[in-house]
Amino acid sequence: MNKIQILKSKAALFYNALNNCDICPRNCRSDRLNGQKGFCQTAKEAFVYTSFLHQGEEPGISAGKGSGAVFFSGCNLKCLYCQNFRFSQDYAGEEFDIESLAYLFLNLENQGAANINLVTPSHVLPQILAGLVLACEQGLNLPLVYNTSGYEKNNILAHLEGIIDIYLTDLKYINPETAKIFSNAPDYPQYALESIKEMYKQTNNIWDKDVLKQGLIIRHLVLPGYIEESKLILKWIKDNCPRALASVMFQYQPYHQAKNFPQISRRLSFKEYEDIKSCAQRLELEGWMQEYHQKENMAGVHFQPGFEKT
Repeated sequence: MNKIQILKSKAALFYNALNNCDICPRNCRSDRLNGQKGFCQTAKEAFVYTSFLHQGEEPGISAGKGSGAVFFSGCNLKCLYCQNFRFSQDYAGEEFDIESLAYLFLNLENQGAANINLVTPSHVLPQILAGLVLACEQGLNLPLVYNTSGYEKNNILAHLEGIIDIYLTDLKYINPETAKIFSNAPDYPQYALESIKEMYKQTNNIWDKDVLKQGLIIRHLVLPGYIEESKLILKWIKDNCPRALASVMFQYQPYHQAKNFPQISRRLSFKEYEDIKSCAQRLELEGWMQEYHQKENMAGVHFQPGFEKT
């Protein structure tokens, strides 16, 4: 089957699942088709906060032209320190039906996007697939990026083989207690590690010069005070997904409710940054490492092409 045929079969399968929703690990069983909101705060229609050509993703994703990023409102994780809480948790955004989503995807392609970057897609996967059916029937022909927190079901992701070209996933925690404290999801490590293995199985890194066409990027945002956990995460990536591209991020700031938790109510220290940088270099991971900007007022991405060698 070609991509459109696969999309049609999977769109119907997942859309019907909305009447007793179990597409994410929350398993809230909400009847979203009839207006009942799930844990993600979303019912039948997807909400979109913004979309634009994003220049701040990893170089292989932004690819000079910019990634066609679509930021969906709502989330199945709700981290206490989320920098996107205005739309991930406070649910700012506008309703988009299936036809509007298709138009949005096509418009980004017409603007010159390198790919369609689906940001926080898990809870609106049925709506996205239905929108992609219409868009692909009208000529959409860009790589699809699944930009996720990592809180996924691997059996759900298995259905996306042949549809998703690039997985761009977080790996936030490896310790259930940390996941419980900051995301109320003690099962996050269990689900994330298994789902990342599924992503890894589906993809190989395929490049067109400096543009990533297929592959897996695993992001890790380093939290202050949790350096040892970050080291375990980097080691897990090396041991289990050696050809994946790692993206180590130091942009953490105490957003949202983080100021109420002393252990994460500050930015990362330069010593912590140096410690993680040394660990990544020892492991010889491929990918990108964010620079350290102590005086920066706002979080931003400053990627270097590959880990800096000393």
